[in-house]
Amino acid sequence: MSYEVFARKYRPQTFDDIVGQTHVTRTLKNAVDQNRLAHAYLFVGPRGTGKTSTARILAKALNCIRGPTVAPCGKCDNCREIAGGNSLDVIELDAASNRGIDDVRELRDNVRYAPAKGRFKIYIIDEVHMLTKEAANALLKTLEEPPKHVIFCLATTEPEKLPITILSRCQRFDLHRIATNLIAQQLQSIATKEKLTLSAAAAHAIARGAEGGMRDAESMLDQLVAFCGEKIEEADVLNVFGFTSQQMVADFVGRILRGETADALALLHEQCEVGKDMMKLMSDTIAYLRDLLVFKVKPDALSDEASTDTRAAFAEQAPLLETDRVLEMIDQFAAAEGRMKWAPNKKLHFEVAVIRAIQTLDQTTLDEVIENLNALRGGNPVAAVATITKSVANDPAPTTDVNEIWGKVVAQIKTRRPFIKSWIEEAHPLGASGRNFELGFPNDQRMVMEHLSSRANREFLEALLKEISGREWALKFSLKENLPAKTPAAKSKNAPPIVREALEMFKGEIKT
Repeated sequence: MSYEVFARKYRPQTFDDIVGQTHVTRTLKNAVDQNRLAHAYLFVGPRGTGKTSTARILAKALNCIRGPTVAPCGKCDNCREIAGGNSLDVIELDAASNRGIDDVRELRDNVRYAPAKGRFKIYIIDEVHMLTKEAANALLKTLEEPPKHVIFCLATTEPEKLPITILSRCQRFDLHRIATNLIAQQLQSIATKEKLTLSAAAAHAIARGAEGGMRDAESMLDQLVAFCGEKIEEADVLNVFGFTSQQMVADFVGRILRGETADALALLHEQCEVGKDMMKLMSDTIAYLRDLLVFKVKPDALSDEASTDTRAAFAEQAPLLETDRVLEMIDQFAAAEGRMKWAPNKKLHFEVAVIRAIQTLDQTTLDEVIENLNALRGGNPVAAVATITKSVANDPAPTTDVNEIWGKVVAQIKTRRPFIKSWIEEAHPLGASGRNFELGFPNDQRMVMEHLSSRANREFLEALLKEISGREWALKFSLKENLPAKTPAAKSKNAPPIVREALEMFKGEIKT
């Protein structure tokens, strides 16, 4: 007997075999059970989600010798012929290759003949959106008022291409992409029946790569068996199909969220050097950020999609940034993905997108400014002005630790090198990124910054930072237009504009 591929061998044979489409199977089972049958059904959904399989099962349910029944026997002649695709009463047409008006006229002429063996004559038209305009118009009257013994089952991946006149004559069922965990479970079930050893990580990697299509997942498993034999690990899946492990994507996004530019780019270069597809890595990154966004809004929403390890990574990374930051980052990477499609050097655009995303994390948003101004109006102006100043200064997440460390450095400088004490007081700790310790200076303090960034002073400060914090630091100096001077903000002409405006609003209420 010839070999039968998994996608055909394990094709659903009953309503209960269909994975992840309960909303469709439940409605059809009730319709069969209550004898409330429509004359035309339209099954819509991505490839490999069960459209034509559902139509075939409905045909078996109606024409089974025990039927109409929600559980066709699968053993009678009618069931076997329908499953084998050679039933005289179940006619399957591919509209992609039979799309002309002559094909529809032939169908319309044959509709009036009674079924040969079953109760119904069932026409399954796949990719019905491929019919020409003339063919679709020729089908309309028959589709609206077919003989009582005829039922139409139409299937399409692109319902928007169908005339509204056809859509309005059908009961429509939208089949969804199948959840990743459900596909992984089905693959494990197939592996058990086939006596294969399929690791959980490998099953999940296949399911993710199938992007919601069960048929694609089964075909990939078939290919992996040919490549690996009876034992399949995650590394095999990644190597054969060029996928990237979810753990690597989580690590990559984590480095971006923590502002570790050098480390993020190093990982990107590593993936490029081992031959990973940059477009696929970009789409995986965007998908991961989308899942992270969903997790922040509703953590349990991904229980059927993400693995336990991935959800743990989400829980660790979610507090690192706000929802609007995630949305902005998704937009940035999506725009970069569009540019990469036509660029010969895709890695270059990816690198720029990573750097830009990390820089964006440190920028103050309009929402944050409005929130702080609202706090001013709420009666706590001093605290709000401090918060605004901090936001304007672009302080990143580890601000408290940075300020504490720098405060100890300044205290030590007053005794160890008092001659630079006045200079050091103009330095503002902006934050830490990787091993970089960032200091900012007001625009009018360029000379101070240049003195402190001299080799001798830099080495002294870096040594002092290491002594106090216990780790290596590389100092980064920059001029910042929005930094306040060390003199009280209300008396300083160098205060950031937004702080001066806020103080002006509350003149008389704030003592400086």
